[in-house]
Amino acid sequence: MRQEDRERATIEAATRVVDRLVVRAKTPEDLEVALSDTLYHERRRLERERSSRPRTRSDQAFYHDMQRRLRHASAADLRRALDEVARRFAREIVGSFDDRVYRLSTTVVPTGLSLLLGATTPTKLRSLSGLRRGLSDHLELQGALESVRRLEKLGTLIVVPTHSSHLDSLVMGYAIHLMGLPPLLYGAGLNLFENPLMSFFMNNLGAYRVDRKKQSALYKEVLKEYATVALEFGYHNLFFPGGTRSRSGAVERHLKRGLLGTGLAAFINNLRAGREKPRLYVAPCTISYKLVLEAETLIDDHLKEVGKSRYIIEDDEFSHPRKILRFFSDLVSLDAKVVLTFSRPLDLFGNPVDDDGNSLDPRGRHVAPESYVLQEGEPRHDRQRDGQYTNELASAVARSFVTDNVIMSTHVVGLALMGLLARANPGMDEYRLLRTGGIAPSFTHAEVSEEISRIIAGVRSLTDRPRLAPDLEHEPAAVLDDALEAYGCYHARRAAVRRGDRIFHEDRNLLLYYGNRLRGYDLGRRLQH
Repeated sequence: MRQEDRERATIEAATRVVDRLVVRAKTPEDLEVALSDTLYHERRRLERERSSRPRTRSDQAFYHDMQRRLRHASAADLRRALDEVARRFAREIVGSFDDRVYRLSTTVVPTGLSLLLGATTPTKLRSLSGLRRGLSDHLELQGALESVRRLEKLGTLIVVPTHSSHLDSLVMGYAIHLMGLPPLLYGAGLNLFENPLMSFFMNNLGAYRVDRKKQSALYKEVLKEYATVALEFGYHNLFFPGGTRSRSGAVERHLKRGLLGTGLAAFINNLRAGREKPRLYVAPCTISYKLVLEAETLIDDHLKEVGKSRYIIEDDEFSHPRKILRFFSDLVSLDAKVVLTFSRPLDLFGNPVDDDGNSLDPRGRHVAPESYVLQEGEPRHDRQRDGQYTNELASAVARSFVTDNVIMSTHVVGLALMGLLARANPGMDEYRLLRTGGIAPSFTHAEVSEEISRIIAGVRSLTDRPRLAPDLEHEPAAVLDDALEAYGCYHARRAAVRRGDRIFHEDRNLLLYYGNRLRGYDLGRRLQH
């Protein structure tokens, strides 16, 4: 957010939240409860952190003083205290924007990403301009690109991508630059600001801070309200509606409603304020990777959570420095595209939108989005009604993710090998299968190729089928070889490897992770013998 808007946004977000608390409070004791709840959660957070950093010491002093003032506070004192806490939260959250840093970032960020995404190797490095071209060659943009460009001129965009990796924000940022769109505001975890280099760019490219350790209701309300205010100010936003990176590897289907609902609140406020361009447009975007940087750690975290005591976590590959060096050495040699697919834009109620910004009903007729929020001829907030609208929007976004998910060779081969393993070990618990591998350490190249063929045919027969990467048009044996090559040049441990005419499953967790990209599609019946 630009410097001239930061103070306005800080005050506006904090004041609105506290005003709502005061309106809801029936007695001064209700305000005291709200403040006490915030102080309790903040004290617990600080106890867990046990840090000597200046920010932590400042927080400790601030909340100690606030606790002391609470003892003999009047209603007016409580209001002032809540204002102070809310503004403190807002100042921490609010990001900034510097045009000079943005111009620099379109040089530096593409350079770093080109190396990470394998667009070139150090021996092929000729110039920064060539490296940037390499990145654009390895980012494939497809889908409703022109619609998104047109709608940016007509209102405010909310771009909602899938979330697989910490690279997503940088990849999306450069993709937006390639599309000729202005930069987006987006929320980033506070931990990402602790790296000095990353912090410099994020602090100057509009990223606002999200501290997931803060659990108080007041903090969460200020965070949502800041996002709402930013949209009202006309700043295009990027939200990851899945919340965090997908741990399982599957496309998100159950989305968080919190930030997604800020668009509707901003729209109503825009109408009430009589703003020139009140409408907001939602642009779902599916980010598809052949391989994911953090796949090992993410699937371990997923299995630990869903399996509880049934799953035994092995030593994390990132705890070994030599493995880390090998990982990044292999990473730069990978030649693979990241595919960003923009789905057809939506309005805030889940309706598709045409290129002129008109909302369309199921029969393709124009419908005025303003009519959804009118009560007695005036635009008004209605918590229950607006919550239902946001649910419908979330469902529409999730459907877009499902149909614009791009299936790649690593996903198909992961599912194929896990399917063959399950059939070779009938009745074996999945977690035991992942730990032991069962009774079949390998399968013939022909068996795996046949399973790949059946999976691709099954995907093509789906009604709501995902997209297939061009590589999947090749013969199944070529698809298998492509996935095995990718597994071998990227991860610290190979997911699967070919020895002679047999395919050995080496890291079944990784196979599960990549195969999960097809989880949720109706493939079970189609793949049964």
